[in-house]
Amino acid sequence: MIKFLLLVLLPFSLYASRILSYNIYERTNRADVMITFDTPYTGQIKQSVRKSKIIIKLEDATIESSKIKKVSSRYLHSLTITPINNETIIVASISPATKLIVSKTSDAYGLRLRFTDKTTLKAPKASVTAAAATNSLSSLPTKKEEDISQSYYVVIGILLLGIFILLYIKKKMKPIAEKEQKQTQNSWLFKNTKEATRVENDNIAQNVSIRFQKAIDNNNSVVMLDFGAQSYLVLMGNSNILLDKFTDNKPSSQQEFDEILQSRHEDLENFLGNSQNKEKQEPLQAYKERAANIAYEM
Repeated sequence: MIKFLLLVLLPFSLYASRILSYNIYERTNRADVMITFDTPYTGQIKQSVRKSKIIIKLEDATIESSKIKKVSSRYLHSLTITPINNETIIVASISPATKLIVSKTSDAYGLRLRFTDKTTLKAPKASVTAAAATNSLSSLPTKKEEDISQSYYVVIGILLLGIFILLYIKKKMKPIAEKEQKQTQNSWLFKNTKEATRVENDNIAQNVSIRFQKAIDNNNSVVMLDFGAQSYLVLMGNSNILLDKFTDNKPSSQQEFDEILQSRHEDLENFLGNSQNKEKQEPLQAYKERAANIAYEM
């Protein structure tokens, strides 16, 4: 008789899923019980609620032995798992304000029992309200393209009017500025010609910058000066000589500057030779003039 019952129950046990493990996760707003099966669980889930307990019946599910677990969550106090025939009974001791939410994983190998506050079930309604608000916002009337183009033209018109007003003010203020400048130039501050010349020379010196410089000997050097839009090649030393000026083809590197000096090597030697001869002649000429004055006095 026993063998006959085993043969009858064997096909049912083959189709039943076995509970491999269960884990309890305590959170501030919920308590989750995760149950793992050895095969995808396809059985029916039934639950009944009593005063302080929720009974969950898992059909076609078995477990090795009974399990009892104490939980310190305010939603779940204890959990009891008991196998009965081809079913598993789970008894959860809960608080009165707790609600159970049951859900499977996508592959059906897991089952989640979520114990949470009943008030959290109102969240879907809130989401529906939010969706309705979004739809109402999307249905608000928008400006037509014609209104946008008209606003654009109005802004452009205001900008043009502002430009014309600024030009008109500038035109009116220009004669006044010129008059004040003439009065300043005619004032006692600029009556001294030497002072005005000094100020002008200072301004020129501030606007002059040295682009390149190279020493030829102990007393002479060649300098590239920038003033305004032009550059000047000057021999400076015993005598200052303007060698050349550049407007477009200005040297931009030391190498280009050296190439220019190399191309004018003969000119530089001639200038330096004339300068040295002049220095030698000046003392001789001074001696001749002195001798002539002595002879005249005698």
